[in-house]
Amino acid sequence: MSGALRRRLDSLRRSSDERLVVGAVILSTFFVGFGGGVVFPILPNLGVLLGISPFLVGVILSANRFSRLVANAPAGVLVDRVGTRTPFVAGMVIQTASTFGYVVAVLSTVPEAWFFVARLGWGVGSALVFATAYTIAADVSDTDSMGTSMGVIRGGVLFGFPTGVVLGGVVSELWGTVTAFALATAFAGVASLVAFWSVPETHVQGETNTSVRPWDVDTSLPAVTVGLVNFAVLFAYIGALFATLVLFLGEHDLGVLGFDAQGSSGIFMAATVVAAGAFMYLGGYVSDRQRSRVPTLVCFLGATVVGFLLLAQADSVATLTAACLLIGAGQGGTSGPLMALLADLTPDERMGRAVGTNNVFGDIGGGFGPIVSLPLIETVGFWPVYLACALLPALACVILLGGVYRETGQFTPAI
Repeated sequence: MSGALRRRLDSLRRSSDERLVVGAVILSTFFVGFGGGVVFPILPNLGVLLGISPFLVGVILSANRFSRLVANAPAGVLVDRVGTRTPFVAGMVIQTASTFGYVVAVLSTVPEAWFFVARLGWGVGSALVFATAYTIAADVSDTDSMGTSMGVIRGGVLFGFPTGVVLGGVVSELWGTVTAFALATAFAGVASLVAFWSVPETHVQGETNTSVRPWDVDTSLPAVTVGLVNFAVLFAYIGALFATLVLFLGEHDLGVLGFDAQGSSGIFMAATVVAAGAFMYLGGYVSDRQRSRVPTLVCFLGATVVGFLLLAQADSVATLTAACLLIGAGQGGTSGPLMALLADLTPDERMGRAVGTNNVFGDIGGGFGPIVSLPLIETVGFWPVYLACALLPALACVILLGGVYRETGQFTPAI
């Protein structure tokens, strides 16, 4: 067999293995993602029914972000220390148990406490899943497929989310909240089984004497730059839009398909995440074929700015739909190239830590978003909050360009 043919066969084999591994990660993260979304269209209205203040509702919605803040760095170190498979499967099991905690919360006499504990557990499990999923993609992908792999894995993580959002909004309205949470738990259990049987080891580095500490984050310029961009995007997207949309619909008396604010918010949220998932793949694919990932990132951050400007003045279903689709496309198109840029600029042996750092910044944004936005909306109204959210991705563009230039000496460095 000639050398050229052998290299070609090896390349095809690696490509096939990459697709199988990435596909297994996508399938398992898709199923477990239901539990992440199912609570959003339900809990704000439960807050009204149970007499929970908007601040406490925001704390419960953000509890997973805060527990993940503590868990992200240890998860990243753990990946670099023991590999990807065990933390990935453990994270899936923890998220399944946490989703079942929603069922217990609804049936409990102290639902606030159970929701809070369940959200805390969800954060720990998702820290393990996120740190491992992106590290697996970096391990098995070549440079010319890195953006695509990151995009489709991020899409897998988030495509389960809109399913959960629709499940929470529609199923809870038709058959009750217990049914919605129980169904989400069943799908999370399937995700754990898929992960156990399908996801291989990809990343053992052998750092057996490395301690695991919550503050052991990667403070390199690429990790901090990418993390700050992630903070800005998730503060606006998850922390503000998702936490307030059901209230916005109720305030403006907007709905679709005959549903009230709760059911309609699930549909609008799902539309944003479907758009995000589609553009995650497209953004990653385009960035793989350009000489630099930065122009793709700037374009999609710009789309997020326009989406929030439109949302600030939305007064009809058509305008709101356009705003949600733009925001979703902007967030999604940013995700794949952003993680690929991090992988481009990070040594393999520190990729787990770098992903953990990125998740820390994202969770600060997503965690503080509801706590800040819900009380502010009661005080100043919706449009000032959404206008402020439009400024965040614009600022992220400046941070991105400045950080990349400081690291590489160029605003648009080649891959």
